Amino acid sequence: MTASISVRGLGVRFLFDSQRDLVTPMRAKLALRTSEAWGLRDLSLDIGPGEGVALIGATGSGKTTLLRVLAGVLPADEGEIRVEGRPGSMLSIDAGLLPTLTGRENAVLLTVLGGASRARAKRQLDAIRERSGLGDSFELPASSYSQGMCARLAFTAATECDPELILLDEVHEAFDHAFREVLEATAQQVLAGGGIVVAAGHDHEILSRLCPRALLISNGQIADDGPFEQVRQGYLGEDSPEPRHVEGIAR
Repeated sequence: MTASISVRGLGVRFLFDSQRDLVTPMRAKLALRTSEAWGLRDLSLDIGPGEGVALIGATGSGKTTLLRVLAGVLPADEGEIRVEGRPGSMLSIDAGLLPTLTGRENAVLLTVLGGASRARAKRQLDAIRERSGLGDSFELPASSYSQGMCARLAFTAATECDPELILLDEVHEAFDHAFREVLEATAQQVLAGGGIVVAAGHDHEILSRLCPRALLISNGQIADDGPFEQVRQGYLGEDSPEPRHVEGIAR
């Protein structure tokens, strides 16, 4: 297993249509005006095999946008992106669960969407049920699940078929203490095999256990890059590094 991420000059632009009334002596006319804002701009990074990297920063700094680009669900407007590795991504707590399907049916669906054959997905069901810890709830509709139960099922299904690249966007913060041990064990197994873990969030305790390295994202750019504790202290301290200016907003 060998995973890698290489990003050069990444830019992601969001377009907005705003409405403005133009009043004339005869009538009022409605005109559409398109404006833009950059979620990420001129961002470059490299992540090698066996690296766990945390994305930290304020809400709206661009962490989610970066993860979505790496996962291939959001296109880039500028730059070059190369991502090698079989993904096991979770970018939201429900992560594609269909509320009318049971946990078992959702497990098959998510595993197939992750690249497994339907036959393999069915063979993994007992393991997914055991690792998720859902018990009898595995046979109930997902509409009856709490957020934590949804996150357990989605993570287990996403990582059951030996992913080489795990992307997490705050979903690990919905895990209870017991399931965080499952998360850490899974992450360590992936990293030991030459895979990559990239996790974004605000719970620095869990992030520090998953990721020795951290990137501070601010205004859509990397403001700091280094050992987790060093970057965290810079982010929380008065001497926090200043990023290059980016106009607009980030997510």
